[in-house]
Amino acid sequence: MKISMRERGGVCILDLQGKFTIGSGDAAIRDSIQQCVQDGKLKILLNTQGVTTIDSSGIGELVAGYTSLANRGGTMKLCHLPPKLQDILQVTQLITVFETFEDEDAAVRAF
Repeated sequence: MKISMRERGGVCILDLQGKFTIGSGDAAIRDSIQQCVQDGKLKILLNTQGVTTIDSSGIGELVAGYTSLANRGGTMKLCHLPPKLQDILQVTQLITVFETFEDEDAAVRAF
């Protein structure tokens, strides 16, 4: 998985590209979220438009990142969900936990 980090309006945006699976993207996303937190950025938006595959390990890292941020007073939102990720979040009822957006501008304004 390739992750690029940028900032917009005080929000740390992580653009995810590739497989979000065990051994491929799970550690990368964890490290990226930790880097944002270490830099004092507690508003994180995950742009998942480029995610091609996700497994239970990837879902677990989403939940862990969300929880870690919440415990520090931060927030994590998701935007541009691919259909497969949208379906998984619906089936697992995590769609009620994560605030999701189709549009990055709307997501940034929501923080």
